[in-house]
Amino acid sequence: MKIYQIDSSARKKGSTSRELAKKLLNKIKKPGDEVTYRDLDDEMLFVSGLTESGMKIDEADQTEYHKKMFELSNKLVNEIKESDIIIISAPIYNYGPPATLKAWSDLVARVGETFKFKPNGRREGLLKNKRAYLVITSGGTKLNSNEDFLTPWLKFILNFFGIERVDVVSADQMALNYDKSIKDAEKQIENIS
Repeated sequence: MKIYQIDSSARKKGSTSRELAKKLLNKIKKPGDEVTYRDLDDEMLFVSGLTESGMKIDEADQTEYHKKMFELSNKLVNEIKESDIIIISAPIYNYGPPATLKAWSDLVARVGETFKFKPNGRREGLLKNKRAYLVITSGGTKLNSNEDFLTPWLKFILNFFGIERVDVVSADQMALNYDKSIKDAEKQIENIS
């Protein structure tokens, strides 16, 4: 199996989402599994200047910035296409995703690569038969509450890519009771089969 682990926290040291994702990886990884690791805080480009949805710009019309963006996009698309299992760790920042995770989704959303348009105009995800685990953390936001714009968005994006098997491990509202949040998350990881 090929496991693709993505961390999106801006905090390198002391990041709860990164630590829990590491525990989850250790729980599900089997001997012989191959792991591709991507730290979105290291080289993520922010998407601007696109004139077409699905990042479809003729090569002749691409600026130097576009070329650099497509180079990273190609790398990210290949990483997710080649994986069987995806682990995404993300803290809730101001009720939504970290900017790097949003940029990642924009760079991975490629028409003909991760989704396609059907004749009726509807979209269909092309990344079938994959499984995703989300590790979501928050200081005060309750997971799946009206204030959580990260979890439903991230599930929707993965479904849009064709990834329908999505499980969530959460350590939410850590500011209220850190120890309980961590213990709950660790128990969720233990219960994954």
